[in-house]
Amino acid sequence: MSAQDEVTQFAALLRELKGRTDRSYGQLARRLQMNTSTLHRYCAGDAVPVDFAPVERFAALCGATDAERLQLHRLWLRAAEARRRPRGGETPETPQGPEASSGTSEGEQPGSSPAIGSGHSEEPGPDDTHAVSGPVGHNRGPSRGRWRRKRVVVAGAAMCAVLATVGSLSFLPEDRGTVSGSGAVGAAEETDESGAGNGAGPARSVAPTGSPSPSKVSSPSARHGDNGTASRAPAPADSPTAPDNAPAAPVPLTWSVDDHAWAYGCGHDYVVAKPPAQVPPPPAPQDARTWAATQSAVHGKETLVELSVQGTSDTAVVLTALRVRVAGRSAPAPGNAYAMDQGCGGALTPRYFDVDLDKDRPIARAVAGNDAGTPMPAVRMPYRVSATDPEVLMITARTEGCDCRWHLELDWSSQGRTGTVRIDDRGRPFRTSAVAGLPHYEYDTLNRTWRARSG
Repeated sequence: MSAQDEVTQFAALLRELKGRTDRSYGQLARRLQMNTSTLHRYCAGDAVPVDFAPVERFAALCGATDAERLQLHRLWLRAAEARRRPRGGETPETPQGPEASSGTSEGEQPGSSPAIGSGHSEEPGPDDTHAVSGPVGHNRGPSRGRWRRKRVVVAGAAMCAVLATVGSLSFLPEDRGTVSGSGAVGAAEETDESGAGNGAGPARSVAPTGSPSPSKVSSPSARHGDNGTASRAPAPADSPTAPDNAPAAPVPLTWSVDDHAWAYGCGHDYVVAKPPAQVPPPPAPQDARTWAATQSAVHGKETLVELSVQGTSDTAVVLTALRVRVAGRSAPAPGNAYAMDQGCGGALTPRYFDVDLDKDRPIARAVAGNDAGTPMPAVRMPYRVSATDPEVLMITARTEGCDCRWHLELDWSSQGRTGTVRIDDRGRPFRTSAVAGLPHYEYDTLNRTWRARSG
């Protein structure tokens, strides 16, 4: 069987395995960490891998059976050995001495035709006393023989140099392209599906004569994970050459939220669709979430959100914008409004972001605070946080005429990366409902009952 037939059978099995998948050459090449054109040349029979490791990984990605892997290994051994054999199947012999002769006329000029069997022979000259008679038309003298031998040796040396150069190209990393006269091509990671590079055709990969014999690399598990290229770290998920199943890079910040904060730690209203006799007394502020959940309560008139943000490392994360997204509006929730206090206040007014949910496009407007007469400047974006420098942002969202469902979006930037995190109530939107026109109750601690609030 010819060398080309061995390579053709090997390439045909590769194409058969590839055809079972729904992946393109580019997708498979990224998983194998090799160039797309290199994989395409293997499947087209234009090149044979010098190592079986990439072939083994290719078979695994394509779901080959154990029998198919064994057959693929056998075909690879034959194809690799066939590519190592010289093209003519024989090794040219160099004349060993002045008396060596061959069946072809080495001394004839190109285009000349020896008169074989014509009985013609050259008459020896004065310097041809040591000439050895050969076939008719092949007599040559010592001086001409030496000249011919020199030419054969030079040609043989040139051929060895060419073979060594071509053979060394097969050991180049597979994710590097061929080299043309204008410079390196194929440096780009992706090429088209046909295997053509950036202006250069596919290069043949020929193993040199001195390459390892198949017996040294015949085990399919030998050098597992090495396809002849240098080890490379996987590309980031943001990168266009990232593997298909590579996990996304983690967000460099973390956050927590409390949307049951009360004004000054004591004042807040809830809308509950129950009569006063069925509503339990107001809870402590730290138990507000549990109380509201058991009563199916909705924030009345306003929702106060305490947003704690910090980085996951000492690297600074810049908070670039805080946006409000209204998911839906409907008529105010039915029921009664229940006040959690009988009136409270304090000397500290924290700085916060004010949100008017009744606007068509509500925005988070920064508002300055006051600490016992000392002004507190409003928070201005962009704002920097880190693991050692957290920040607590206060957001007050209010409405006078709807049952609004909404959430926040926080934009961030760090080390050339950008992103947006959604801030909501544990996967659900925040909910705020108007209380205008609803019966309003406050709790009488002496009688332990709810009473209608005057005014």
